[in-house]
Amino acid sequence: DTCERIAREKYAPFNRLVDTDEPRFDGEKVILPQATHEAWKALADSGLLAAAQDYELGGMQLPYTVESAAHAFLSKASVSIVAGMLTSGNANLLMAHGSEAQQRVFATREFSGEWAGTMCLSEPQAGSSLSDILTRAEPDGEDFESDPLGPRYRLRGNKMWISAGEHELTGNIVHLVLAKIPGPDGKLVPGTRGISLFVVPKRLVDAEGCLTGERNDVALAGLNHKCGWRGTTNTLLNFGEGKYPVHGDTGGLDGQGAGAVGYLVGQAGKGLHCMFHMMNEARIGVGLAATMLGMAGYAASLDYAKNRPQGRPTGPGGKDAAQPQVRIIEHADVKRMLLAQKAYCEGALALELYCARLVDEQHTAEAAAADEARLLLEVLTPIAKSWPSEWCLEANSLA
Repeated sequence: DTCERIAREKYAPFNRLVDTDEPRFDGEKVILPQATHEAWKALADSGLLAAAQDYELGGMQLPYTVESAAHAFLSKASVSIVAGMLTSGNANLLMAHGSEAQQRVFATREFSGEWAGTMCLSEPQAGSSLSDILTRAEPDGEDFESDPLGPRYRLRGNKMWISAGEHELTGNIVHLVLAKIPGPDGKLVPGTRGISLFVVPKRLVDAEGCLTGERNDVALAGLNHKCGWRGTTNTLLNFGEGKYPVHGDTGGLDGQGAGAVGYLVGQAGKGLHCMFHMMNEARIGVGLAATMLGMAGYAASLDYAKNRPQGRPTGPGGKDAAQPQVRIIEHADVKRMLLAQKAYCEGALALELYCARLVDEQHTAEAAAADEARLLLEVLTPIAKSWPSEWCLEANSLA
């Protein structure tokens, strides 16, 4: 009921607005419609970002299946007005792979909606070929391993197509960044084996999570304008270029404060393994969003077909002009198109919720059943993203 209310009041009325009034950069900050700010506040205040978490974390202890079904309402109303999926996915990764301090400082504030989160993988020269990323992470001083938030590094590189990478919706943005730690010879390890994962906040914090007032060296280089998801900022981010120098005790990478401060998540060289936790969750989320876009089109076309009169029934003598027009839903070809939409969209929704159930079974089932659910989910996750993205688009073409 809460999701349905938020979707009806805060999302759906502004779906067209966020599509036409795209995010823009004024040279200092990203400007978003006021409706986007209000939608984020409604989502954060509802507690839905932490719906599947324990009560101690402000959660509702709901199964992921229920959480996914609830969020379907929001995606159907407006798929891009806010990017809550990334924030909860970011926090979930930290709960699985982060240190106790990282969970307490970053994840809990993301679950509350106080801060937002991103995933920073692709780079301009690499695209989806993560083995070719060039972002570097170098130890920040001799005592880099003693930082209470985790081993501290300085990052330099560029990340492309980062959804929700810059905005003013929240007090901070928690970037999860893939980067490579140079070897003893100063060269990056080739392939994916050398990739590590770092939590890089937009604004620096102390060991208790309080903002220090200092900006981290993460700068917006530009906004990308996409065909879809136009209400969400899509960004090119520069890490460590020196625009926002962080002097600290070491002077950064150049002695002048350049280098974005990041904290190692998990083990060095195991970053891609950690990131798959969020990547797979995002794939299911993208598939669900595509499904609900198809559902929205189906609902609109069904309503139109029920109310639009066109043509007359054919009898033994042909059409009778004296008879009233029939609704187009009574035409055989329109029925075919509507039934195809219904099959594509409801089938896709069943697939997404089945994948969500497999996520739950990994946490609740006996060991053997949990492992079987994990293996099946590995097979289905790419399908859960790609199949609805293709066939629910086809449903909207029919709509």
